[in-house]
Amino acid sequence: MNIPETNLPRIVIIGGGFGGLNLAKSLKNTEAQVVLIDKHNYHTFQPLLYQVATAGLEPDSIAYPIRKIFKKQKNFFFRVAEVQNIQTNNNILETTIGNLEYDHLVIATGSKSNYFGNDVIERLSMPMKFVPQALNLRSLILQNFEAALLTNDLEERKSLMNYVIVGGGPTGTELAGALAELKRHVLPKDYPDLDLRQMNIHIIEAAPRVLAAMSPEASSKALKFLKKMGVNVWLDTMVKDYDGDLIKTSNKDLNSKTLIWAAGVQGSSPIGISSDIIKGGRIKTDEYNKAIGYNNIYAIGDVALMESEENPKGYPMVAQPAIQQGKNLAKNFKRSFKNQKLKPFVYKDLGSMATIGRNLAVADLPKIKLQGFIAWLIWMFVHLMALVGFRNKVIALFNWVWGYLRYDKGVRLIIRPYKRATKEQEEEVLS
Repeated sequence: MNIPETNLPRIVIIGGGFGGLNLAKSLKNTEAQVVLIDKHNYHTFQPLLYQVATAGLEPDSIAYPIRKIFKKQKNFFFRVAEVQNIQTNNNILETTIGNLEYDHLVIATGSKSNYFGNDVIERLSMPMKFVPQALNLRSLILQNFEAALLTNDLEERKSLMNYVIVGGGPTGTELAGALAELKRHVLPKDYPDLDLRQMNIHIIEAAPRVLAAMSPEASSKALKFLKKMGVNVWLDTMVKDYDGDLIKTSNKDLNSKTLIWAAGVQGSSPIGISSDIIKGGRIKTDEYNKAIGYNNIYAIGDVALMESEENPKGYPMVAQPAIQQGKNLAKNFKRSFKNQKLKPFVYKDLGSMATIGRNLAVADLPKIKLQGFIAWLIWMFVHLMALVGFRNKVIALFNWVWGYLRYDKGVRLIIRPYKRATKEQEEEVLS
Protein backbone atom coordinates (compact mmCIF):
# COMPACT_ATOMS: atom_id res chain seq x y z
CA MET A 1 0.00 0.00 0.00
CA ASN A 2 3.06 2.24 0.30
CA ILE A 3 2.06 3.54 3.72
CA PRO A 4 5.20 4.86 5.50
CA GLU A 5 6.36 3.03 8.61
CA THR A 6 6.34 5.23 11.69
CA ASN A 7 6.71 5.03 15.45
CA LEU A 8 3.30 6.70 15.81
CA PRO A 9 0.30 4.48 16.54
CA ARG A 10 -1.53 3.63 13.31
CA ILE A 11 -5.31 4.07 13.28
CA VAL A 12 -6.91 2.42 10.27
CA ILE A 13 -10.48 3.46 9.41
CA ILE A 14 -12.60 1.36 7.04
CA GLY A 15 -15.25 3.50 5.36
CA GLY A 16 -15.49 7.15 4.32
CA GLY A 17 -19.11 7.70 5.30
CA PHE A 18 -20.39 10.06 7.98
CA GLY A 19 -18.74 8.17 10.83
CA GLY A 20 -15.36 7.48 9.24
CA LEU A 21 -15.11 10.97 7.78
CA ASN A 22 -15.83 12.76 11.06
CA LEU A 23 -13.49 10.46 12.97
CA ALA A 24 -10.62 11.12 10.56
CA LYS A 25 -11.25 14.89 10.56
CA SER A 26 -11.40 14.99 14.36
CA LEU A 27 -8.03 13.18 14.58
CA LYS A 28 -6.28 16.15 12.95
CA ASN A 29 -3.15 17.18 14.89
CA THR A 30 -3.24 13.93 16.87
CA GLU A 31 0.01 12.08 17.46
CA ALA A 32 -1.07 9.17 15.29
CA GLN A 33 -0.92 7.99 11.72
CA VAL A 34 -4.42 7.85 10.26
CA VAL A 35 -5.20 5.63 7.26
CA LEU A 36 -8.65 5.80 5.67
CA ILE A 37 -9.78 3.05 3.28
CA ASP A 38 -12.87 3.19 1.07
CA LYS A 39 -13.95 1.54 -2.16
CA HIS A 40 -14.81 4.98 -3.60
CA ASN A 41 -12.61 8.06 -3.76
CA TYR A 42 -15.45 10.29 -2.64
CA HIS A 43 -17.79 10.84 0.30
CA THR A 44 -21.51 10.60 -0.52
CA PHE A 45 -24.21 12.62 1.19
CA GLN A 46 -26.71 9.77 1.13
CA PRO A 47 -29.82 11.67 2.33
CA LEU A 48 -29.96 13.40 -1.07
CA LEU A 49 -29.42 10.35 -3.27
CA TYR A 50 -33.11 10.35 -4.14
CA GLN A 51 -32.70 13.78 -5.74
CA VAL A 52 -30.01 12.39 -8.03
CA ALA A 53 -32.35 9.53 -8.93
CA THR A 54 -35.19 11.95 -9.79
CA ALA A 55 -33.08 14.44 -11.80
CA GLY A 56 -33.09 17.14 -9.12
CA LEU A 57 -29.32 17.17 -8.55
CA GLU A 58 -26.23 15.96 -10.36
CA PRO A 59 -24.13 13.40 -8.46
CA ASP A 60 -21.22 15.80 -8.02
CA SER A 61 -23.54 17.99 -5.93
CA ILE A 62 -23.74 15.36 -3.20
CA ALA A 63 -20.32 13.72 -3.58
CA TYR A 64 -16.98 15.20 -2.59
CA PRO A 65 -13.41 13.93 -3.17
CA ILE A 66 -11.99 12.45 0.02
CA ARG A 67 -8.45 13.52 -0.82
CA LYS A 68 -9.59 17.13 -1.14
CA ILE A 69 -11.14 17.03 2.33
CA PHE A 70 -7.85 15.97 3.91
CA LYS A 71 -5.33 17.69 1.63
CA LYS A 72 -3.89 19.75 4.52
CA GLN A 73 -4.02 17.04 7.20
CA LYS A 74 -0.61 15.66 8.21
CA ASN A 75 0.02 11.98 8.91
CA PHE A 76 -3.12 11.12 6.94
CA PHE A 77 -3.22 8.60 4.10
CA PHE A 78 -6.10 7.50 1.89
CA ARG A 79 -6.32 4.41 -0.27
CA VAL A 80 -9.07 3.20 -2.63
CA ALA A 81 -9.58 -0.47 -1.84
CA GLU A 82 -12.08 -3.07 -0.72
CA VAL A 83 -11.55 -4.97 2.50
CA GLN A 84 -11.41 -8.74 2.07
CA ASN A 85 -10.63 -9.98 5.56
CA ILE A 86 -9.45 -8.93 9.02
CA GLN A 87 -6.79 -11.04 10.72
CA THR A 88 -7.76 -10.01 14.24
CA ASN A 89 -5.10 -12.17 15.90
CA ASN A 90 -2.29 -10.61 13.85
CA ASN A 91 -3.65 -7.06 13.57
CA ILE A 92 -3.57 -7.27 9.77
CA LEU A 93 -6.14 -5.92 7.34
CA GLU A 94 -6.38 -7.75 4.01
CA THR A 95 -7.53 -5.62 1.06
CA THR A 96 -7.66 -5.77 -2.72
CA ILE A 97 -4.44 -3.72 -2.92
CA GLY A 98 -2.47 -5.55 -0.25
CA ASN A 99 -2.20 -6.09 3.48
CA LEU A 100 -1.81 -3.44 6.16
CA GLU A 101 -0.87 -3.75 9.82
CA TYR A 102 -2.80 -1.67 12.32
CA ASP A 103 -2.56 -0.69 15.96
CA HIS A 104 -6.20 0.39 16.14
CA LEU A 105 -8.90 -0.57 13.64
CA VAL A 106 -12.15 1.34 13.28
CA ILE A 107 -14.96 -0.26 11.25
CA ALA A 108 -17.24 2.38 9.75
CA THR A 109 -18.57 0.40 6.81
CA GLY A 110 -22.16 1.61 7.16
CA SER A 111 -25.12 -0.38 5.97
CA LYS A 112 -26.49 -2.18 2.93
CA SER A 113 -29.96 -2.94 1.64
CA ASN A 114 -31.81 -5.68 3.49
CA TYR A 115 -33.88 -7.91 1.19
CA PHE A 116 -34.88 -10.26 4.02
CA GLY A 117 -33.55 -13.28 2.14
CA ASN A 118 -35.54 -12.74 -1.07
CA ASP A 119 -32.93 -13.32 -3.80
CA VAL A 120 -35.36 -12.72 -6.67
CA ILE A 121 -36.35 -9.28 -5.40
CA GLU A 122 -32.70 -8.47 -4.75
CA ARG A 123 -31.91 -9.24 -8.38
CA LEU A 124 -34.89 -7.50 -10.00
CA SER A 125 -35.51 -4.48 -7.79
CA MET A 126 -33.71 -1.13 -7.88
CA PRO A 127 -31.73 -0.22 -4.74
CA MET A 128 -30.56 3.29 -3.94
CA LYS A 129 -27.66 3.19 -1.48
CA PHE A 130 -24.85 4.53 -3.67
CA VAL A 131 -24.37 7.15 -6.40
CA PRO A 132 -24.09 4.60 -9.26
CA GLN A 133 -27.38 3.03 -8.14
CA ALA A 134 -29.09 6.44 -8.07
CA LEU A 135 -27.81 7.13 -11.59
CA ASN A 136 -29.11 3.74 -12.72
CA LEU A 137 -32.53 4.58 -11.34
CA ARG A 138 -32.54 7.98 -13.03
CA SER A 139 -31.68 6.37 -16.36
CA LEU A 140 -34.32 3.68 -15.92
CA ILE A 141 -37.06 6.21 -15.11
CA LEU A 142 -36.31 8.20 -18.26
CA GLN A 143 -35.84 5.08 -20.38
CA ASN A 144 -39.26 3.85 -19.26
CA PHE A 145 -40.94 6.96 -20.63
CA GLU A 146 -39.03 6.74 -23.88
CA ALA A 147 -40.21 3.12 -24.19
CA ALA A 148 -43.78 4.08 -23.26
CA LEU A 149 -43.82 6.42 -26.27
CA LEU A 150 -43.02 3.57 -28.62
CA THR A 151 -45.37 0.84 -27.47
CA ASN A 152 -48.95 0.43 -28.65
CA ASP A 153 -49.76 -2.01 -25.88
CA LEU A 154 -51.74 -0.05 -23.28
CA GLU A 155 -50.98 -2.48 -20.46
CA GLU A 156 -47.30 -2.41 -21.30
CA ARG A 157 -47.37 1.39 -21.29
CA LYS A 158 -49.05 1.51 -17.87
CA SER A 159 -46.52 -0.96 -16.51
CA LEU A 160 -43.67 1.23 -17.76
CA MET A 161 -45.22 4.31 -16.17
CA ASN A 162 -46.01 2.72 -12.81
CA TYR A 163 -43.48 3.03 -9.99
CA VAL A 164 -43.68 0.94 -6.84
CA ILE A 165 -41.56 1.89 -3.83
CA VAL A 166 -41.19 -0.68 -1.08
CA GLY A 167 -40.67 1.06 2.23
CA GLY A 168 -42.40 4.05 3.77
CA GLY A 169 -39.45 5.47 5.69
CA PRO A 170 -37.75 8.78 4.87
CA THR A 171 -36.14 7.44 1.69
CA GLY A 172 -39.36 5.95 0.35
CA THR A 173 -41.57 8.93 1.14
CA GLU A 174 -39.09 11.48 -0.18
CA LEU A 175 -38.58 9.51 -3.38
CA ALA A 176 -42.33 9.14 -3.89
CA GLY A 177 -42.82 12.86 -3.40
CA ALA A 178 -40.07 13.67 -5.91
CA LEU A 179 -41.61 11.32 -8.49
CA ALA A 180 -45.01 12.93 -7.90
CA GLU A 181 -43.50 16.35 -8.59
CA LEU A 182 -41.95 15.02 -11.81
CA LYS A 183 -45.37 13.75 -12.84
CA ARG A 184 -47.07 17.04 -12.02
CA HIS A 185 -44.61 19.67 -13.24
CA VAL A 186 -41.93 18.20 -15.53
CA LEU A 187 -42.94 15.10 -17.45
CA PRO A 188 -46.07 16.64 -19.09
CA LYS A 189 -43.77 19.15 -20.80
CA ASP A 190 -41.20 16.54 -21.82
CA TYR A 191 -43.78 14.01 -23.02
CA PRO A 192 -46.84 15.92 -24.24
CA ASP A 193 -47.94 12.93 -26.33
CA LEU A 194 -48.22 10.69 -23.25
CA ASP A 195 -51.24 10.65 -20.97
CA LEU A 196 -49.50 11.20 -17.62
CA ARG A 197 -52.73 10.36 -15.81
CA GLN A 198 -51.76 6.75 -16.46
CA MET A 199 -48.63 7.17 -14.35
CA ASN A 200 -49.07 5.77 -10.84
CA ILE A 201 -46.77 5.98 -7.83
CA HIS A 202 -47.20 3.44 -5.04
CA ILE A 203 -45.65 3.06 -1.61
CA ILE A 204 -45.85 -0.37 0.00
CA GLU A 205 -45.26 -0.27 3.76
CA ALA A 206 -45.44 -3.26 6.10
CA ALA A 207 -46.04 -1.06 9.16
CA PRO A 208 -49.40 0.55 9.97
CA ARG A 209 -48.03 4.02 9.16
CA VAL A 210 -45.39 5.74 7.06
CA LEU A 211 -42.36 7.28 8.79
CA ALA A 212 -42.85 4.81 11.62
CA ALA A 213 -39.70 6.02 13.38
CA MET A 214 -41.10 9.54 13.67
CA SER A 215 -43.96 10.88 15.76
CA PRO A 216 -47.59 9.91 15.00
CA GLU A 217 -48.24 13.55 14.10
CA ALA A 218 -45.45 13.51 11.50
CA SER A 219 -46.66 10.18 10.11
CA SER A 220 -50.25 11.36 9.82
CA LYS A 221 -49.25 14.62 8.14
CA ALA A 222 -46.84 12.89 5.77
CA LEU A 223 -49.58 10.47 4.70
CA LYS A 224 -51.89 13.41 4.06
CA PHE A 225 -49.20 15.14 1.98
CA LEU A 226 -48.53 11.98 -0.06
CA LYS A 227 -52.20 11.46 -0.84
CA LYS A 228 -52.53 15.13 -1.76
CA MET A 229 -49.75 14.61 -4.32
CA GLY A 230 -51.49 11.57 -5.79
CA VAL A 231 -49.30 8.86 -4.27
CA ASN A 232 -51.02 5.55 -3.49
CA VAL A 233 -49.99 4.32 -0.05
CA TRP A 234 -50.54 0.69 0.93
CA LEU A 235 -50.09 0.22 4.68
CA ASP A 236 -49.90 -3.11 6.54
CA THR A 237 -48.82 -4.61 3.21
CA MET A 238 -45.87 -6.85 2.45
CA VAL A 239 -44.23 -7.75 -0.85
CA LYS A 240 -44.27 -11.48 -1.50
CA ASP A 241 -42.77 -11.84 -4.96
CA TYR A 242 -41.77 -10.01 -8.14
CA ASP A 243 -41.03 -11.34 -11.62
CA GLY A 244 -40.05 -8.08 -13.31
CA ASP A 245 -43.63 -7.26 -14.32
CA LEU A 246 -46.02 -8.29 -11.54
CA ILE A 247 -45.55 -7.41 -7.89
CA LYS A 248 -47.40 -9.78 -5.57
CA THR A 249 -48.26 -8.36 -2.16
CA SER A 250 -50.33 -9.42 0.83
CA ASN A 251 -52.95 -6.85 -0.18
CA LYS A 252 -53.05 -6.20 -3.92
CA ASP A 253 -51.02 -7.23 -6.95
CA LEU A 254 -49.49 -4.39 -8.97
CA ASN A 255 -48.11 -4.26 -12.49
CA SER A 256 -44.84 -2.36 -12.78
CA LYS A 257 -41.54 -2.58 -14.61
CA THR A 258 -39.87 -0.69 -11.76
CA LEU A 259 -39.72 -1.89 -8.17
CA ILE A 260 -37.64 0.42 -5.99
CA TRP A 261 -36.37 -1.12 -2.76
CA ALA A 262 -36.25 1.20 0.26
CA ALA A 263 -37.62 -1.27 2.80
CA GLY A 264 -34.75 -1.51 5.20
CA VAL A 265 -31.04 -1.82 5.79
CA GLN A 266 -28.67 -4.06 7.69
CA GLY A 267 -25.14 -3.55 8.91
CA SER A 268 -22.32 -4.18 6.46
CA SER A 269 -19.74 -5.83 8.69
CA PRO A 270 -16.50 -7.11 7.09
CA ILE A 271 -15.27 -10.69 7.18
CA GLY A 272 -13.06 -11.56 10.13
CA ILE A 273 -15.13 -10.28 13.03
CA SER A 274 -16.53 -13.03 15.26
CA SER A 275 -20.10 -13.94 14.33
CA ASP A 276 -20.88 -14.13 18.06
CA ILE A 277 -20.99 -10.33 18.28
CA ILE A 278 -22.76 -9.67 14.98
CA LYS A 279 -26.51 -9.11 14.99
CA GLY A 280 -28.35 -8.03 11.87
CA GLY A 281 -25.00 -7.33 10.25
CA ARG A 282 -24.12 -4.92 13.10
CA ILE A 283 -21.15 -5.33 15.43
CA LYS A 284 -21.93 -5.22 19.15
CA THR A 285 -19.88 -2.62 21.00
CA ASP A 286 -19.51 -1.26 24.51
CA GLU A 287 -20.29 2.36 25.40
CA TYR A 288 -16.86 3.41 24.06
CA ASN A 289 -17.57 1.91 20.62
CA LYS A 290 -15.07 -0.89 21.23
CA ALA A 291 -16.13 -4.18 19.64
CA ILE A 292 -17.07 -6.71 22.33
CA GLY A 293 -14.19 -9.13 22.93
CA TYR A 294 -11.53 -7.06 21.14
CA ASN A 295 -8.97 -4.68 22.60
CA ASN A 296 -8.15 -2.56 19.56
CA ILE A 297 -11.13 -2.88 17.19
CA TYR A 298 -13.96 -0.37 17.18
CA ALA A 299 -17.20 0.09 15.24
CA ILE A 300 -19.12 3.32 14.67
CA GLY A 301 -22.21 4.39 12.76
CA ASP A 302 -24.70 2.05 11.12
CA VAL A 303 -22.46 -1.00 11.52
CA ALA A 304 -22.20 -0.48 15.29
CA LEU A 305 -24.75 -1.95 17.68
CA MET A 306 -24.45 -0.24 21.06
CA GLU A 307 -27.12 -1.99 23.11
CA SER A 308 -28.37 -0.70 26.44
CA GLU A 309 -31.47 -0.89 28.63
CA GLU A 310 -32.64 2.42 27.18
CA ASN A 311 -31.82 1.35 23.59
CA PRO A 312 -32.12 -2.45 23.32
CA LYS A 313 -31.98 -2.20 19.52
CA GLY A 314 -29.08 0.24 19.47
CA TYR A 315 -29.09 3.73 18.05
CA PRO A 316 -30.94 4.51 14.80
CA MET A 317 -29.07 3.84 11.56
CA VAL A 318 -28.97 7.47 10.44
CA ALA A 319 -26.27 10.10 10.01
CA GLN A 320 -26.25 11.79 13.43
CA PRO A 321 -25.24 8.78 15.59
CA ALA A 322 -22.41 8.06 13.13
CA ILE A 323 -21.19 11.68 13.20
CA GLN A 324 -21.35 11.92 16.97
CA GLN A 325 -19.71 8.51 17.53
CA GLY A 326 -16.89 9.44 15.16
CA LYS A 327 -16.18 12.65 17.05
CA ASN A 328 -16.41 10.99 20.47
CA LEU A 329 -14.10 8.15 19.46
CA ALA A 330 -11.53 10.64 18.18
CA LYS A 331 -11.59 12.39 21.57
CA ASN A 332 -11.17 9.05 23.32
CA PHE A 333 -8.16 8.19 21.15
CA LYS A 334 -6.57 11.48 22.18
CA ARG A 335 -7.39 10.78 25.84
CA SER A 336 -5.97 7.26 25.68
CA PHE A 337 -2.70 8.51 24.18
CA LYS A 338 -2.42 10.82 27.22
CA ASN A 339 -3.49 8.08 29.67
CA GLN A 340 -6.64 10.01 30.51
CA LYS A 341 -10.02 8.56 31.41
CA LEU A 342 -12.27 7.75 28.44
CA LYS A 343 -15.76 9.19 28.10
CA PRO A 344 -18.66 6.91 27.13
CA PHE A 345 -20.73 7.81 24.11
CA VAL A 346 -23.95 9.67 24.86
CA TYR A 347 -26.24 10.26 21.90
CA LYS A 348 -27.78 13.68 21.54
CA ASP A 349 -30.95 13.35 19.49
CA LEU A 350 -31.17 16.41 17.23
CA GLY A 351 -34.49 15.29 15.79
CA SER A 352 -35.57 13.82 12.47
CA MET A 353 -37.23 15.20 9.37
CA ALA A 354 -38.45 14.26 5.92
CA THR A 355 -39.56 16.28 2.92
CA ILE A 356 -42.49 15.11 0.82
CA GLY A 357 -42.48 17.76 -1.86
CA ARG A 358 -42.67 21.44 -2.65
CA ASN A 359 -43.39 23.34 0.60
CA LEU A 360 -44.29 20.03 2.27
CA ALA A 361 -42.15 18.47 5.01
CA VAL A 362 -42.35 17.13 8.54
CA ALA A 363 -39.84 17.74 11.33
CA ASP A 364 -39.66 16.26 14.82
CA LEU A 365 -37.24 18.57 16.61
CA PRO A 366 -36.21 18.18 20.28
CA LYS A 367 -38.66 20.78 21.57
CA ILE A 368 -41.16 21.24 18.75
CA LYS A 369 -42.89 19.35 15.95
CA LEU A 370 -43.42 21.14 12.67
CA GLN A 371 -45.21 20.30 9.43
CA GLY A 372 -45.59 22.11 6.14
CA PHE A 373 -43.70 25.12 4.78
CA ILE A 374 -41.62 25.97 7.88
CA ALA A 375 -40.52 22.35 8.23
CA TRP A 376 -39.61 22.36 4.54
CA LEU A 377 -37.41 25.45 4.96
CA ILE A 378 -35.69 23.88 7.98
CA TRP A 379 -35.14 20.65 6.03
CA MET A 380 -33.53 22.56 3.15
CA PHE A 381 -31.27 24.59 5.46
CA VAL A 382 -30.11 21.57 7.49
CA HIS A 383 -29.31 19.48 4.43
CA LEU A 384 -27.63 22.36 2.64
CA MET A 385 -25.34 23.06 5.59
CA ALA A 386 -24.53 19.37 5.97
CA LEU A 387 -23.18 19.05 2.42
CA VAL A 388 -19.39 18.83 2.25
CA GLY A 389 -17.70 21.63 0.32
CA PHE A 390 -18.73 25.20 -0.50
CA ARG A 391 -19.10 24.40 -4.20
CA ASN A 392 -21.56 21.60 -3.47
CA LYS A 393 -23.63 23.90 -1.27
CA VAL A 394 -23.79 26.56 -3.98
CA ILE A 395 -24.70 24.10 -6.75
CA ALA A 396 -27.38 22.40 -4.65
CA LEU A 397 -28.86 25.75 -3.62
CA PHE A 398 -28.90 26.97 -7.22
CA ASN A 399 -30.63 23.80 -8.41
CA TRP A 400 -33.23 24.03 -5.65
CA VAL A 401 -33.96 27.71 -6.30
CA TRP A 402 -34.11 27.16 -10.07
CA GLY A 403 -36.42 24.18 -9.66
CA TYR A 404 -38.64 26.09 -7.24
CA LEU A 405 -39.02 29.13 -9.49
CA ARG A 406 -39.19 27.33 -12.83
CA TYR A 407 -40.99 24.13 -11.80
CA ASP A 408 -38.20 22.25 -13.52
CA LYS A 409 -35.55 19.60 -12.85
CA GLY A 410 -32.67 20.32 -15.20
CA VAL A 411 -30.63 17.11 -15.22
CA ARG A 412 -32.94 14.70 -17.02
CA LEU A 413 -30.06 12.94 -18.74
CA ILE A 414 -29.55 9.32 -19.72
CA ILE A 415 -25.78 9.45 -19.45
CA ARG A 416 -25.39 5.70 -19.41
CA PRO A 417 -28.42 3.58 -20.35
CA TYR A 418 -29.35 1.10 -17.66
CA LYS A 419 -29.81 -2.55 -18.51
CA ARG A 420 -30.61 -5.05 -15.80
CA ALA A 421 -28.19 -7.96 -15.71
CA THR A 422 -29.67 -11.39 -16.32
CA LYS A 423 -29.40 -14.07 -13.68
CA GLU A 424 -26.90 -15.94 -15.87
CA GLN A 425 -24.71 -12.84 -16.21
CA GLU A 426 -24.72 -12.24 -12.46
CA GLU A 427 -23.78 -15.85 -11.76
CA GLU A 428 -20.92 -15.57 -14.28
CA VAL A 429 -19.59 -12.46 -12.54
CA LEU A 430 -19.78 -14.11 -9.11
CA SER A 431 -18.17 -17.36 -10.24
